[in-house]
Amino acid sequence: MASLTYELTLAGLAVGSAAALTGIGLVVTYRATGVLNLAHGAVAMVCAYVLRQLVVGWGWPLPLGAPVTLLLVAPALGLALDRGVFRPLALLGSRPAQTLVATIGVFVLLVGGAVLLWGPGARDDAPVLLGDDPWAQLAAVVALACLVGAVTRWTRFGRELRAVVDNRPLAVLAGIDADRVAAAGWAFGSFTAGLTGVLLAPYVRLDPYGMPLLVVEVIAVAVIARMRSLPVAIGAALAVGVAQAQLTRLHPEGWAGPLLQAVGANLFVVALLVATLVLPGVGGKGEDALPSPARPARVPTALWLVVGVLFLLPLGLAGSDLHTAVQVPALAVILLSLVVVAGRGGQIALGQAAYAGLGALFTALLAAGGVPALPALGLAVPMVAVAGLVTGRPAIRRHGLALALATLAVGVAVSRFVLTQPYATAGLTLGRPAGFSDDRAFYALELVVLAGCLALVAALRRGRTGRALAALRDHEPGAEAAGVPVPRLKLLAFVLGAALAALGGGLLGMGLRAFDPEQYDPVRGLLWFAAVLVLGADSLLTPLAGAALLTTLDAGPQAGTAVALTGLLATLTGRLPPLTSLLPRPHPTGSARAAGAPGPPQDTDTAREPGPPEGAGTTSGPGPAGGRRRPHDPSAADGAEPPTGKPAPLSTARTGGAGGNPGPVGGRTQPHGPPAADEAPPRPTAPAPTPHRTHPHRPAPRTGPRTGPREGLRADDLTLTYPGGVTALSHVTLALSPARVTALVGPNGAGKSTLFDCLAGTLRPRRGQGRITLDGADVTARSAHARARLGIARTFQRLAVFPSLTVEENVRLGQEQGGGREDPAAVERSLRLLGLAGPVRHRAAADLPTGTLRRVELARALAGRPHTLLLDEPAAGLDAAETAALARILAALAADGLTVLVVEHDPDLVAGIAHTVHTMEGGRILS
Repeated sequence: MASLTYELTLAGLAVGSAAALTGIGLVVTYRATGVLNLAHGAVAMVCAYVLRQLVVGWGWPLPLGAPVTLLLVAPALGLALDRGVFRPLALLGSRPAQTLVATIGVFVLLVGGAVLLWGPGARDDAPVLLGDDPWAQLAAVVALACLVGAVTRWTRFGRELRAVVDNRPLAVLAGIDADRVAAAGWAFGSFTAGLTGVLLAPYVRLDPYGMPLLVVEVIAVAVIARMRSLPVAIGAALAVGVAQAQLTRLHPEGWAGPLLQAVGANLFVVALLVATLVLPGVGGKGEDALPSPARPARVPTALWLVVGVLFLLPLGLAGSDLHTAVQVPALAVILLSLVVVAGRGGQIALGQAAYAGLGALFTALLAAGGVPALPALGLAVPMVAVAGLVTGRPAIRRHGLALALATLAVGVAVSRFVLTQPYATAGLTLGRPAGFSDDRAFYALELVVLAGCLALVAALRRGRTGRALAALRDHEPGAEAAGVPVPRLKLLAFVLGAALAALGGGLLGMGLRAFDPEQYDPVRGLLWFAAVLVLGADSLLTPLAGAALLTTLDAGPQAGTAVALTGLLATLTGRLPPLTSLLPRPHPTGSARAAGAPGPPQDTDTAREPGPPEGAGTTSGPGPAGGRRRPHDPSAADGAEPPTGKPAPLSTARTGGAGGNPGPVGGRTQPHGPPAADEAPPRPTAPAPTPHRTHPHRPAPRTGPRTGPREGLRADDLTLTYPGGVTALSHVTLALSPARVTALVGPNGAGKSTLFDCLAGTLRPRRGQGRITLDGADVTARSAHARARLGIARTFQRLAVFPSLTVEENVRLGQEQGGGREDPAAVERSLRLLGLAGPVRHRAAADLPTGTLRRVELARALAGRPHTLLLDEPAAGLDAAETAALARILAALAADGLTVLVVEHDPDLVAGIAHTVHTMEGGRILS
């Protein structure tokens, strides 16, 4: 027994040593560059193939081939990735999500290149570098770790590396060549990847698909080490390796036997799943979303007709064998699931292949149990949707790179423990529905299903949920502040994506007449994700084009062409726009379709709800004298100019009726309303977005009339301490009174923004560290979106608009998700109040200047019919005229009963509008 334990421990140390090398390379690369290199396994695979080609193919001696591979080829590959892919992204200021997509592109490119060069088959003649002695491998790992530690601690380069890790911009200002540090990190990371590959190759399948995924699994050790600690990464790798080896000695009887055997062979997958779903994630909130597209292009009607004809051609021109064609609609449905999750929701979802495989598996199992094929597919889809709910709930709590790793871990775990296990798939077959056994009939059925799925997603994207998903993608904190229930919406996207992937996976299995786990390999999931990103993730044309291209290229004579081409384009992410963005863009001032005219299916949200004629209720006129424009003036498309001259009181209706009582009477006040069509107040010298008198009739408050006066928003004895012991707030008490403007001033670092975020719900103090009440009710534990729906609206210091949505869609989102859901007229009132009811309402927010965007953000907040408005430096980026207009609007809103809190550095603005001014310093309110 002792001998067996010793032998298994040695075997585990050999596996753990290879995993430790991966951990070292990933940690060093991440610390030097900030990039989590998912292509690490693909680099390892390429280096293993290169060594095999040199030694086995060309007859080089191993002592010569190994140094060439590890000291020349591997570092050169890392330097090529740095100079060709990641340094340009860094110069463009790309977010972590974009660099992660680039690593996926490199992964796919290297896999496709290996297939093109060496074929898709597995090799079993890889040369052995260090022999069978695990102690030699362990010694190499320890020596390498000690070398890295010594260089990091005692050399000039190590000091520069630590400086770049701590603060790259400051290190650059200090004269450190951060690019040189990053290049060294990439070279060293590729060296460790190459060493991992040549050590593992003799003991695992050396093939372009299996080996990269095997190395990806051991990313778990770097995640456990929080991408920082080399000793933790090495210790975790050795521990998991030894534990995995020891599990092979257990052979329980019954159903637990095959499952335990699968766990024993894939313990690194279990570690990856636990590390990504349970441990604190790497990255940060707001970094997980893919970049929002510019206003998406409109697919011309003629192009839709051409695509429709091309998809119908196999029914009339092809022969009886449509083996390739039947795969296209099924794959298109799978890719459509990525349009929902990644394109509209902006989430990096790398596990869609698993849901597609589960759809095929459940369909086959139900059919084997006697359920007809079509009902079996219909039952499998909701079953997988439930699986998406179960796996998505812990994943959506992740932010930053951890979300991508969590979805990848789920996909790998499903593949390893379900799809490829004989206890789940042995003897399964998958037939076609009765009456659709012929290729042509089944292809027609697929086209009907695909058309229905496209119509469903198009309707989703045009509606309220689609706008909320786009807002979540564009600016998650802003969406939450507008009332969007972010966790629920993310979960909805993942569940719908899982259901669509399951439907496509079941159709794919039926088309092939078999359940083939290789069709749903996690590497294919990465390929599908990369293809969707390359073509344009937020376009309904993408799944059709992607499925046709991938299937056609795969069916060609040269295997790997589709993979290599997709990977090459994906590595250029951030520099090469999505291909569908090259289509014509809709006219910025709207069109018949923008006004609600019918048309073919659209890949954008160009279909809008009917509204009044453009320019209704707005002012218009020439620009400032001399034709010169101020730096932040809105363009002429706005239909309104900022006012000039002295601020004048705004004429607004009081909630109390003709008496004009400034206080709230009879319930929540409505601080803005549509102008009467026959009124036109005096204008200043230049046209201004001055609101007109509101209509005397107002809709009933959404929460019903109140029986007593409002107490307002209040913070009592609020204390907030950040991890590390830094106290941002110390026993702060603040009361905001209705119908008054309260200003919060103080130096930077005084705690103003922290207090603001606590009031808005972005930050929440721990239990016993104060409370926040709204009209006497405790809302301390309420989230930001819940507070928005209670009537607390906010704006941001850094603009929180949704660039891919139009001005009107931005404002409508506030009405739909906030407190104005029962008052559709709130959108029109807000647009007119802020001078946005002209042609500018149909322009994408990405095209507008700062002054206009400030008005858009405020209009969105007001469309939710709030009673409390929190403004974080609302005058930032505005000129004097725009600031004066803002002051008049805020004064009128407060006079109409709105509670306003302003955090502002402009003393003139504060002095002009504030009834009460509080000074903060050191986390306390001094006055």
